[in-house]
Amino acid sequence: QVTLVESGGGSVQAGDSLRLSCAASGRTFRSYAMAWFRQAPGKAREFVARMPSSGRIPYYADSVKGRFTISGDSAKNTVYLQMNSLKHEDTAVYYCASSSRITVSRTWYNTEGYDYWGQGTQVTVSS
Repeated sequence: QVTLVESGGGSVQAGDSLRLSCAASGRTFRSYAMAWFRQAPGKAREFVARMPSSGRIPYYADSVKGRFTISGDSAKNTVYLQMNSLKHEDTAVYYCASSSRITVSRTWYNTEGYDYWGQGTQVTVSS
C-alpha cells in the first residue's frame, strides 16, 4: 500500500505561485507514475499533470501547460507541483495520485489510471 499526503495549498491572488508537495510512503517502488488531479466545486476530478516513475516525459493538461511543473525527489519520496501564474480558474482541491500497475495509455489522464490517492489540499486563487 502507498500512502500519499499533500501539502502546500493555500489562498493566493491571481498571478501568484504555490508549490504543492506530495509525500509518499509505503511501496513506492511499485509506483509506475505519479500524477496531480484537481477538483473544483461541482465539477469532476480532472487531470493536471503526470510524471512516469522514470522521470521522463511529464504530461500536462492544456489548461496548465507552461504554468505548472511536476517534479520529484526520489530520495525524499516526494512529488511536487510548482504552480505559477495562478488563475482564478485554478481554484480547486488538488490531489496527488499514484499508479501501482501498468495501465493502458487511455487511463493515464483520468482517475481510473490511479489506485492511490491523497486527501487533497485546497488551492484558492482570488481574482
